[in-house]
Amino acid sequence: MSDMNTAMSSKYRTSFLKEVEANVEEGEWVKMCMQCGVCAGSCPFGKHWDHPPQELFMMIRAGKREEVLSSESMWMCTSCYNCIARCPRGLPITHIMHGLANYAKRLGKVPENQQTEKFAQIFWDNITKKGRGNELKLGLSLYFMNGLATGIKTAMANQKLGLNMIKTKRMSVAELWGGHSIKDTSGLHKMLQKAQELEDAKIQDLN
Repeated sequence: MSDMNTAMSSKYRTSFLKEVEANVEEGEWVKMCMQCGVCAGSCPFGKHWDHPPQELFMMIRAGKREEVLSSESMWMCTSCYNCIARCPRGLPITHIMHGLANYAKRLGKVPENQQTEKFAQIFWDNITKKGRGNELKLGLSLYFMNGLATGIKTAMANQKLGLNMIKTKRMSVAELWGGHSIKDTSGLHKMLQKAQELEDAKIQDLN
């Protein structure tokens, strides 16, 4: 029985699968997918997927590197965790999908005009500047990320929400002039810079 398992494992261990296992969060679980489709059926965005998770995992095992990394599928995940809760094998599907998206971004293969990637980058820039989230600047950046007209329309539609956040002290107008900061922002930036250098070196080795 062990020989059979070894043979099956070798059959699916393409070079791209090995790459995913080494560079994508929880990537080693991809080969455990049994293609039942419960994940796709459980996803609120299921009908909008170019490739549902189980299909994406089979494409990885088939070595379809460019098709997988350029797909919009992993960017569709909203982290509802329905797939993980219902997967018969308990695969960490949500983690894998976000891991694939992150890896594709590191390789410069983000689909054009990808809204999820825009949001993630805006949030990252916001929170890493001073080590704490600036809700007011984050909100304004998200409102206007697709242009001035769209931003004004979105801001007007959400003005009641903004006022309520200010009233409950979840947001402050003073954040426009700085906002809260951690004590050692310089140390944070050095740590992030070093992490980026390590990531860049890793990507360079792959290319």
